[in-house]
Amino acid sequence: MAKATDERPGFIATLKQLPLVFKFTAKRDKWFVPLVVAAVVIALGLTALVWLWVSWFAIPFGLMLMLLGVLIVMNLRANRAFMVEAEGQPGAAAGIVENMRGDFRVTPALASTTQMDFVHLVICRGGVVLLGEGNPSRVRGLMGQERRRLQKVIGSADLRDFMIGNEEGQVPLRKLRMTLVKLPRTLGPKDVAALDKRIKALTSRPQLPKGAIPKNMRPPKGTFRAMRGPR
Repeated sequence: MAKATDERPGFIATLKQLPLVFKFTAKRDKWFVPLVVAAVVIALGLTALVWLWVSWFAIPFGLMLMLLGVLIVMNLRANRAFMVEAEGQPGAAAGIVENMRGDFRVTPALASTTQMDFVHLVICRGGVVLLGEGNPSRVRGLMGQERRRLQKVIGSADLRDFMIGNEEGQVPLRKLRMTLVKLPRTLGPKDVAALDKRIKALTSRPQLPKGAIPKNMRPPKGTFRAMRGPR
């Protein structure tokens, strides 16, 4: 069970990622470069105004303002480009939640089918959340099975499910982050950790096959009598 944390890459690592993010976004968003240029032009205009009042402060102010403007545009447009790229990708919902800030504990593909239908499990301050991806009719069946299993161990914690998609009643991938953030916080940090342990014990328990035991797997006759010992 993966857990999203607040760990962030160091300053140097972040700087190394910026050219990659810039290139990625520029290829997929036709408005990205024009918006970056607009941010730089606005920063230069404000710098010129500052120069009229405090000339010595204008250059560092202008550089910082341009950098800030470019980073703001990059952050907004890169997030949009990543969401567009993730649309239709199997497991995209779990990947988005795993990279969210805060205590979001994710189990990707808690249940799945061979047709690439998935049900992901999320444990957070808002309770227990099931995220479905794939064919709605098949995913609803998977969700029903997992709801029945989870209700045995979650106690009074809230249990919600969301179907990812763009149809009516579904949650678009680009709105998933905000949907989870807006959930009412009904659990404390200790409650989330305790719930995580209970559910992990449930989901990691091996499932025994139903029906009669095959003959080739049955113990030899007299085994259980020998284990009981003489009467």
